[in-house]
Amino acid sequence: MTPWLGDGTVRHSAWHNVIVLRDAWEANAEDWIAWSRAPGHDSYWRFHRDAFLPLVPPPGRLTLDIGCGEGRVGRDLTSLGHQIVGIDGSPTMARAAATHPNSKGAVLLGDAAALPLQDGIADCAVAFMSLQDIDRMEAAVREVARVLAAGCRFVLAITHPLNTAGHFSPGPDDRSRPYVIEDSWFERRSLADTCERDGFTMTFHTEHRPLGDYTDALADAGFLIERVREVSEPEPADKWHRIPLFLHIRAIRV
Repeated sequence: MTPWLGDGTVRHSAWHNVIVLRDAWEANAEDWIAWSRAPGHDSYWRFHRDAFLPLVPPPGRLTLDIGCGEGRVGRDLTSLGHQIVGIDGSPTMARAAATHPNSKGAVLLGDAAALPLQDGIADCAVAFMSLQDIDRMEAAVREVARVLAAGCRFVLAITHPLNTAGHFSPGPDDRSRPYVIEDSWFERRSLADTCERDGFTMTFHTEHRPLGDYTDALADAGFLIERVREVSEPEPADKWHRIPLFLHIRAIRV
């Protein structure tokens, strides 16, 4: 759920104490719903969706939306013919997803690391911008493998670890500002980013994790990675055009 960090004001800070990401997202749920539903305001509408949706297989019997938030990905997949069940740990988010006028699938309030679903029930699962915001990411990936039938796909989007590892330092102009990693790439750490743009304010809680933590979680759960796509800001004059903002992965349960 992390935003496009384009022209908004961002205050980036590391949390040195352990926080419960699910509780933090629930505390900011109303702000997120307003932020994400404003037309064209978030990266999803600007360029993120069009890179992600083509990775999702054609509709089958059931598609799970893990960490569905307020439900926008599920609504888009429903319009493409998918039978959707969304799952989110935030009561406010789950309620918003279930009560949206265009919501047609079921929405469950539940823990991604202990899905309230039977083994092999689905033939597709998506986790759009949620795994980096889930406290027990490895357990959540194992749960996705459990509820997917063999030979079926898991498509996920996360904030690229390079995005959360560092920051842009001052430079002669915005386009040429150097990108600096001052803390360890390999050390996990909780982060809070407060963004203000176009009258909206949102604090995003996430955890920086190295790329290998995600690929190991997929491999250990029995997934084979099929596709990897790095998504950047499409405007060449923007500093974020130089490095990846997001990472999209499609994997098959083998």
